[in-house]
Order: sequence, then structure tokens, then C-alpha cells
Amino acid sequence: MKIQKKKKAYLLLADGQLFEGSSIGSTGTSGGEICFNTGMTGYQEIYTDPSYYGQIVVNTNSHIGNYGAVDRENESDGPKIKGLVINDFSDMHSRFEADSSLDEYLKKNNIVGIADLDTRKLVKSIRSQGAMNAIISSEISEVEKLKAELKEVPNMDHLELATKVSTKEPYTLTPDQVQYKVAVLDIGVKKSILTNFTDRGCECKVFPAETSFAEMKAYNPDGYFLSNGPGDPAEMGYAVETVKEILKEGKPLFGICLGHQVISLACGATTFKMHHGHRGLNHPVKNLITGLSEVTSQNHGFAVDRDSVEQSDNLELTHINLNDNTVAGIRVKGKPVFSVQHHPEASPGPHDSRYLFDDFIQLINKHKKK
Repeated sequence: MKIQKKKKAYLLLADGQLFEGSSIGSTGTSGGEICFNTGMTGYQEIYTDPSYYGQIVVNTNSHIGNYGAVDRENESDGPKIKGLVINDFSDMHSRFEADSSLDEYLKKNNIVGIADLDTRKLVKSIRSQGAMNAIISSEISEVEKLKAELKEVPNMDHLELATKVSTKEPYTLTPDQVQYKVAVLDIGVKKSILTNFTDRGCECKVFPAETSFAEMKAYNPDGYFLSNGPGDPAEMGYAVETVKEILKEGKPLFGICLGHQVISLACGATTFKMHHGHRGLNHPVKNLITGLSEVTSQNHGFAVDRDSVEQSDNLELTHINLNDNTVAGIRVKGKPVFSVQHHPEASPGPHDSRYLFDDFIQLINKHKKK
């Protein structure tokens, strides 16, 4: 059998580091903020999570692609990443349920990637120097041309991206037996989050990111939900204003990840861009209310400033990340409102935090009795 020669690809970082490897996925050039995810499984869920829009993802697990791709496991309508960096890329897959190989999947969705480089060195660099822009190309080899392309990549700081991934029109997901109605503000929602609601008898009406409070209120929901998503929360004044109106109405409100950050901003807290973010399936979080710890799935490059929460008159810190003591959850004093930085749907990953969906249902029931 003739061995096909691998096409070269290049990865250039904003700090000038240049890596040479093999092209995977689509042939082309693509840039974004480079970040890494430490999860050992769930690569397809990572690539299709809208929170990764605008980013090049480095998988720290050595072997990627060995179980192919299954269309039903997408967290959105397709991959949202800007590029992919892998150490050892598997051309073969052994999962009988797979709809395609990962390479075929990447090509079909026009995702540019690079493999056969030292991801350990790359991740160490990101951890020490922080998140930065990068560019992958399997068609440009001249360093100066790559540098010129890299200059055109926008900085993630002060970048509003939620409207890029949000639904364009409202849609409704209805379970067999409807017990509750939840209005979802889609600022990058994952399908598995919506599934956790419908599994609990919630009809979900999903609204575009810039939907007014009046339009959401017209649905007459039992509660509101703010989803995860990409970009800088401080640039989402439209969503902050919507949350302020929801808070005035007084119905239950739940937020995850970017939604958590937007709720915090609406309550007077501040956010900041992290050094290199939290992305993985094993982040320890302590619930300060119960005293119990949870192993959580996380994906965020921005966070809520802890001092601004602790100095607030109307916010209570409920969860902290045990790795760096950053804010992992809050609730609003005197209101049926709470949010978390981590992902309780955790698909794939631990299920330690799924009680948060049940807590939201309890708040709805309590509010309806009033």
C-alpha cells in the first residue's frame, strides 16, 4: 500500500512562535484566539459548542479522532471553532455508530487544522504567557504573509460575538407533557442544556440574543434562562438591559457561563478577561451553601470579579473554583435568581452539578404558589 505524503501546515502565534505540522481537515487559512481544553473525551461536543466561536482549540489529550464523529452529538448546527490543533490525529476510527471519520467531518464543515506538533510545548506557552491570537494555514508557508494575516484577526477582549451564533428566529421545543414554560435568551446555547429542560417537563421558547424583554414576557413564561456563549460579556449591553427588566418582573431566572456573567453585570458586578481561561471536564468547584464540592465542566475565558460580588449589597457568592478561588456561582438576594460559571449539563463529563436544573424547577414551583 502506498503511503500518502502528509500536506504541511503551519501555526503562528502572536508572540512569534512558529510550529510546523501536518494539515488536517480543510485546506485553508484561519485565525482566532488560541486556547486549550484538557478533556480526554468529548472533542465533538467541544468543537460544536457556540462558546468556542472565534477560537482555535488545542486538544491536550494525545490522540484525537479515534471514535470518529456522530451527528446527533453536535451541541449546535455544526462546528463553531476557527481552527484545531492536535498532537496525534487518528485517521482511523473504531466506533460503529460513527457517521464519519473526524477528518471527513472537519472537511465537510470547512475547519482548518494542524497535527503532528508538540502540543505540550504549546500549552505550556499559553499557560505561562496567556491567551493570544494565532493563525493556522495549510496554504501559506511564508512567515511574513502569515504575520500579515494574523494582524487581521480581531482581539477577543471587547469583542461581542453572541449575536453571531444566536438563532435568527424564535423557535419552541415542546416535551410530551408540558409542566412549565421557560423563555431562553440564546446567546450561544448548547443543545444539551435545552434537553435538560425538556427532560424536566419544560417547554422552551428560544429567542434571538437581541430580543426585547417585552417580546419574551409576551410568551408568559414561568421562568427565564440565559445561556452560555462566546465573547466579552462587557460588550453585551443589550442583554444586560433585558436582564434588568427580568429582575424587575421578579420571576425565576437562571444563567450558565456567559449568562451568569451577564446576570452579574446587570446586578452591578464587573467582569474581566482571564489569563488563559478554564476549559476542561475536571474543574473542582465548592458549593458554599452546602459545603460540598463538585467536579465540573468549564469553558470560559472571562470571569466575574470576586471583589465586586463580595462588595455588592444584592449579590451572594454561592460557588467558588477551588483551583484559583474565582467566582463559580452567585444568587441575587431576595429574588429567585441564580447563576453558575460552570456547565451543569456537562455532556460529556461529570453529572455532579445537574441538581441546578432541579433547583430552578423548585424556584418556579415556589414562585407559582405565590
